[in-house]
Amino acid sequence: MRLKLTLAYDGAGFRGWQSQTGGGAVQDILQEAMTRLAGGKKVSVQGSGRTDAGVHALGQVAHADVPEERGEPRFWVQALNSVLRPQIRILNCARADKSFHARYSATGKTYEYLLWTAPILPPHWAGRCWHVRGVDVAALRRAAKIFTGRHDFRGFSANRGTPVDDTRRHLRRATVSSEGPLVRLRFEGDGFLYKMVRMLVAAMVRVAQGKASVADLQARLAGKASVSRREVAPPDGLYLVRVRYGRPQSD
Repeated sequence: MRLKLTLAYDGAGFRGWQSQTGGGAVQDILQEAMTRLAGGKKVSVQGSGRTDAGVHALGQVAHADVPEERGEPRFWVQALNSVLRPQIRILNCARADKSFHARYSATGKTYEYLLWTAPILPPHWAGRCWHVRGVDVAALRRAAKIFTGRHDFRGFSANRGTPVDDTRRHLRRATVSSEGPLVRLRFEGDGFLYKMVRMLVAAMVRVAQGKASVADLQARLAGKASVSRREVAPPDGLYLVRVRYGRPQSD
């Protein structure tokens, strides 16, 4: 039986999603728990994509094949949440067709990045946002508009060590909203390059602090500016909100 799992986790205490030598990644911990609940038969869990150490998820998606006799999907929600540490929670579990793949069937993702702009960061926000000062929210919105659409985001990605044939991506929406000192940057796209969202955020913050201009971002996006310093926003403020499957709604 193939299961489609939707889960959330606080990334602060994990080595990211992707399985690591020595364990400590969310994938490792989930596989261990599912193998135990499957009566010791090894269960392999495949996620929709990686999140780095410190990055959070509100709607990560994974799939796994489990023995039919171990129970219906609702059993797995209850059982997993009873053995997983509280920083990881299974939100939903459903049967999936054998052709479903959490990564390769995905057609888009939504990320959010949180900024705290007041002089003092409340302790309950520590590890859950980027504490920055002197941010012009209107400038953030102007910068966000530059990135919307289909572009070559080569200048806003890091090298993971594996060559990427095509660095063009379609960023359907990039929006900025604020609630007092909390600023929320939301990115909806068909796909994202390695560290792309965190590099977009870092570049936007530079504009919002008066350290760069919108024209600088346009030149970098067009490949007309050499990038000697690729700043990356901290992982603390990044959240994987949703993984989309099926055709996107028309804009």
